[in-house]
Amino acid sequence: MTRVWKWNRPVTVREVLEDIQQERSIAYTTVMTVLDNLHQKGWVRREAEGRAYRYEAVSTRAAYAAALMNDAWSQSDNPAAALVAFFGMMSEEQRRALSDAVRIVQGPESPRPPEQPEDTRPAEPGEERGPGESAARNPGSATEHDGR
Repeated sequence: MTRVWKWNRPVTVREVLEDIQQERSIAYTTVMTVLDNLHQKGWVRREAEGRAYRYEAVSTRAAYAAALMNDAWSQSDNPAAALVAFFGMMSEEQRRALSDAVRIVQGPESPRPPEQPEDTRPAEPGEERGPGESAARNPGSATEHDGR
């Protein structure tokens, strides 16, 4: 699958064979058998091209990894504890990637609530307000206590 994902296009047995043979010796029939098994399991689809087939991944490597993580997580009897343990195993780079992914899933930040308008009425006796502080935000204000 690594070779099929790497090219991100339909590949022939011959192409995969030649790529693997740069690293080690392997028989054409071995590669053909593996690709056929992947097809039977639904991991790749194939289209006839002359006497050969072109094989293409059914899903991306990222989707496959996500499915594996989801499957492992769903088998936990305590999903929260499993996530905490998983996060504890992550490198700093993986944590940043996770943080980026969460931001993408959540979408743009929701708009901030509008600022409360400044209270321009004069302070009541005994009411203390700091600079830029309105009566509505001052917990000791008379407005909050008696509704004025």
